[in-house]
Amino acid sequence: MSNEALIDQLSKKLRPVRARTRGLNAAVIGAICVIELVLFLLLGGMRPDMPHAMGQPSFWWKLAGAGAIALASGAAAIISFAPQDSPRRGLQLVIALLMFVLAAGWVIDELRFGWAVLAARLDWHQGIQCVYKMVLLAIPPVLGLGVIMRGGAPTDRNGSAWTVGIASASWGAFVFVFACPSDDPLYIAIWYSVGCGLVTLATRLILPPLTRW
Repeated sequence: MSNEALIDQLSKKLRPVRARTRGLNAAVIGAICVIELVLFLLLGGMRPDMPHAMGQPSFWWKLAGAGAIALASGAAAIISFAPQDSPRRGLQLVIALLMFVLAAGWVIDELRFGWAVLAARLDWHQGIQCVYKMVLLAIPPVLGLGVIMRGGAPTDRNGSAWTVGIASASWGAFVFVFACPSDDPLYIAIWYSVGCGLVTLATRLILPPLTRW
């Protein structure tokens, strides 16, 4: 078979990719996330001591940190769905932002406690429940970004999957902040990292083969 015949045969199997604007994609994902947050709060997900929690620096640290990472990684994911863009620069920005958030948490922790009573502070039984809830809350943005990614034309599916996982995991963490019973920076750093890590790794493994075009 000649090269031209082979190219013709392969091109017949290609499906056209409908162009979408980044603004539309961002609006769709934003709507999904806002709906999830509103439903979560309306169904009684908010912690009962919210007025007290809002007076704690660690509450605003975890809320702002999770929100900033979700926005940065979500933007990086949507940008990476275009064939001419790579997610690598966005991933570097997200990693740098994550390091900054963790460092800020360490400073807050040092100002409040110290290094004592490690096991009691981690509270593994409650921590596992937190991880479980964060994973569930990350599912809607994973599905939304996954559908958009499949309809796009990313040239680096693995990199895009990483950014989708980070964005979805951090949004799940952001929503869970309103229910999280702990304001201990050490607890938050450990268990939020576990929950976000599981979502990110699972998304990286699952999305690339499902979004092949």
